[in-house]
Amino acid sequence: GKVLWCLCGTYFVVICLKDQCEGFSVLLNSSEHFSLYCLYCVNLSNRPPTTFAGDVIPPETTLVFDIHLLDLWNKADLVVTKTITTPKDCKRSVMRTDFVRYHFNGTLLDGSVFDSSYTRKQTHDSLVGEGWLIKGMDEGLLGMCVGEIRNIIIPPFKAYGEKGSGTEIPSQATLVFDVLLVDIHNPKDNITVDNQVVPESCTRRSVVGDYIRYHYNGTFLNGGTFDTSYQRNSTYNTYIGMGYVIAGMDLALLGVCIGERRRVIIPPHLAYGEQGAGDVIPPSAVVVFDIHVIDFHNPNDTVEIKINYRPEDCNETTGENDLVRYHYNCTLVDGTPLFSSHDYDNLQDAVLGADKVIDGLDQGLRGMCVGEKRLVTVPPHLGHGEKGATGVPSSAVLVFDIELVSFEKGVPPGYLFVWLQDTPADLFEALDTNKNKEVPEEEFGEFIKLQVAEGKGRVKPGLIMEQVIADMFNNQDRNKDGVITAEELKLKVEEDKEREAARHEEL
Repeated sequence: GKVLWCLCGTYFVVICLKDQCEGFSVLLNSSEHFSLYCLYCVNLSNRPPTTFAGDVIPPETTLVFDIHLLDLWNKADLVVTKTITTPKDCKRSVMRTDFVRYHFNGTLLDGSVFDSSYTRKQTHDSLVGEGWLIKGMDEGLLGMCVGEIRNIIIPPFKAYGEKGSGTEIPSQATLVFDVLLVDIHNPKDNITVDNQVVPESCTRRSVVGDYIRYHYNGTFLNGGTFDTSYQRNSTYNTYIGMGYVIAGMDLALLGVCIGERRRVIIPPHLAYGEQGAGDVIPPSAVVVFDIHVIDFHNPNDTVEIKINYRPEDCNETTGENDLVRYHYNCTLVDGTPLFSSHDYDNLQDAVLGADKVIDGLDQGLRGMCVGEKRLVTVPPHLGHGEKGATGVPSSAVLVFDIELVSFEKGVPPGYLFVWLQDTPADLFEALDTNKNKEVPEEEFGEFIKLQVAEGKGRVKPGLIMEQVIADMFNNQDRNKDGVITAEELKLKVEEDKEREAARHEEL
C-alpha cells in the first residue's frame, strides 16, 4: 500500500490498501464528494491508540469521512491566465504603471462568488504594478487588451494568504477572476491622434483664438457611444485653446484644416478626470472623439475675395450707393448649398452701402466690373453671426460664387438726384422754360428727364422715374400750392448747410 495524508487531521496518517489509495488520488483530483475509509490511523506523537481521541473515538476504530474538496494549491503554483475572447485590433496592452478600468466576477475554486463589479454597476479602477492590487491580479492583468476577457487563477500566497479577507474570502483561498478590460491609459499619456484625413486643398490650419465648428462622435475605448453631435443635427462650436472645452480637445483642435477628419484619444487627466461627467462619463475614463471639422475662422478675419474672371475692358467698377444686379450661389465652406439666385426668375439686386445685404457680401460686391466673377468668403461676424438665419447655421462661414450682370451708379444717401456736371448758373431760370415765374410738376419732370438723358445728372437707381420726380417736386413745393417758385427752390447742398448752421446755433 501507500501512505497518504489523511484529511481527518494534521496529526494523523492513513494506511490504505493500494487500490483504495489510487482511488483516493483520483477522487482528490475530481473535487467531488466521497467517503474515505481510514483502515488504521496512527498518532504521530506515538501515544497509545487507546488515548488518541479521548471519549470520542474508541481504540482500533475504522473511521469514515465524507469529504468535499474546496481548494487545492501548491507553493510552486503560478498565476494562471486564460484568454476567453480578445479583440481583433489590439494596439495597446497593459503594462506596469498603467491605469486600468475593468469589470470582474470573483469566485473561489468551488465556484462560490465573493465579489462582482457588475453588481455595483461600476468598474474597478486601479494602477497596475504599484501595490494597489493583490500581487496575482497585478500579474494577471499584464498584456491585456481593451475588450479582452481573461480568466485569472491566483494562488492564496499571491492573494490574501492566511488572513483571507473579511467573511467572503477564507484563509489560504485560491481566487478565480473573470476580467473584462474596459480601458487603459498611463498617467504620462498625452492625446493620441489617429485616422487623420487631411484635404489636399488645405491652405490654413487652426490656431489659438480661432472659432471652430465641428461634428463629432464621442465613444469610450470599448466602442460604447456617450455623445454625438450628429444626433442633434448641429455642430459643436467653440473657441480653440481658451479653455472652453476639455484640455485634450483644446489640443486636438489645434492645427486642423477645414474638412479634416481625425480620431483623438484623450486620457482622463486631459478629459473629465477622476470625477467623470455625471452619469454619462465614468470616473477616470479614456474618451475617444471622431472629429469632422466643418469650418473655422478668427474674429479678426476680413472678407476674402478671389477673382476668378475679370473682363479686359473694365472701365467702370461698382461702389457705394450703386445698384448692382448679380447672380450668386451661396454655400458653406464644405460645399453644402444654401441659396442660389438661379432658383428665382429675377436677378438679385441691391444698393451697396444701404444695408440690403450682409456686410461681407456688400464688401465683396464692390470694385467689380460687369461680367466679373468672384469667390467671396465671408466670416460669420460679417455674415449672419452667432444666431445664424433661416437655413444658415449659427457662426457659419459663407462662400458666395458671384457674377456681376449689370449695375447703375448711385447717389449719396438722402439724395434723389445728383449733378454729373456743373449746376446751371441760375437753376430756377433753367427750370422755368415758359418764363412765367412758376414751375409746375410736369415742367419740373421734363427738365429732370432731359438732364438724365444728356448725361448731366443721375437719379437714385432702382426707383421709378415718375416717383423720383414726384418726390423731388414735393420736397421743393414747400407751400404745397402745386408750383415751385424761385423763393422755394433750394439745392439739397444748400438745405444741408442751413441745417448744419441751425444745429450749431442751437449748440
